[in-house]
Amino acid sequence: MKINKSGIWGEIFAARYLRDNGYKIITGNFRSRLGEIDLVAQKGSYMCFVEVKTRGRDHIYEAKEAVDFSKREKLIATSKLFMKAYPNSKQPRFDVCEVYLDESYKPIKINYIENAFSESD
Repeated sequence: MKINKSGIWGEIFAARYLRDNGYKIITGNFRSRLGEIDLVAQKGSYMCFVEVKTRGRDHIYEAKEAVDFSKREKLIATSKLFMKAYPNSKQPRFDVCEVYLDESYKPIKINYIENAFSESD
């Protein structure tokens, strides 16, 4: 499974999952000099900054384990830039969407983790 192709499919399936579960997708692949956020979505009083991690069925560790301290710091910093560029009254939240694909890039499992981490972690 090619990494770039699986990542693209993972983000497509994650966005579909979010829409199907009542989220409004604000943007995808928000980039700044500090980093990138895969998906920004809104639901209720939350502005959700979603890191999508895509894996094949044969990975030993969970996808969320790839969101290490350095990645969290970049996501938090980039989310602050987003909130400054697009002021709103929503509470920021950091979620992780794990997407597991088979060899033909079909989703086997999607695991959505709300509040996967916070600024104080």
